[in-house]
Amino acid sequence: MAIRSVASRKTLTGLKETSSRLLGFRGIQTFTLPDLPYDYSALEPAISGEIMQIHHQKHHQTYVSNYNNALEQLHQAVNKGDASTVVKLHSAIKFNGGGHVNHSIFWKNLAPVNQGGGEPPKGSLGEAIDTHFGSLEGLVKKMSAEGAALQGSGWVWLGLDKELKKLVVDTTANQDPLVTKGGSLVPLVGIDVWEHAYYLQYKNVRPDYLKNVWKVINWKYASEVYDKECK
Repeated sequence: MAIRSVASRKTLTGLKETSSRLLGFRGIQTFTLPDLPYDYSALEPAISGEIMQIHHQKHHQTYVSNYNNALEQLHQAVNKGDASTVVKLHSAIKFNGGGHVNHSIFWKNLAPVNQGGGEPPKGSLGEAIDTHFGSLEGLVKKMSAEGAALQGSGWVWLGLDKELKKLVVDTTANQDPLVTKGGSLVPLVGIDVWEHAYYLQYKNVRPDYLKNVWKVINWKYASEVYDKECK
């Protein structure tokens, strides 16, 4: 029993140090909603301005707010030595933190057509896509099929496996980031297939959304991430 108590105290001490680094010694909120690098209507007709505004201002903001609240509660629970509450908060932190991480990537993965959205990837990423998927069309077909087949809500990803040095396509449920599928995975392109990302425009026809979203994918950003991670 004494051994368990010592282990518990050590665990809480470690968590206390971690939460202090995340929140600051006053426990202040440190995560904020990022600005979009384009207007809400700039992705039309692929994605409507109404969807973009609600998606960004309502859904992403909710993830940020709930993430901050959960981290503040974690900070308080660790300071009180409340191990039970620390454990209970894990799912809220994963879900809302994942929602913030994923959406922050998603906004960068999109660009208006007049700013390069939809232009095919060039350079090393374009070559890697041809090597692993035969062509860009082959990659688009694979990601669209896997995204359409994903049950419930989640994300479909193009990622770089830094350990195997290869591109991979994978899906994650709910708001799980790609890294939950493997620590060596780096997200290059993530497409949100939650209904809130498309329902107002495409109703329940997810494949139509997945067909059109490629017209505004920011391959330049994906290429920059790929080149950086391959160094």
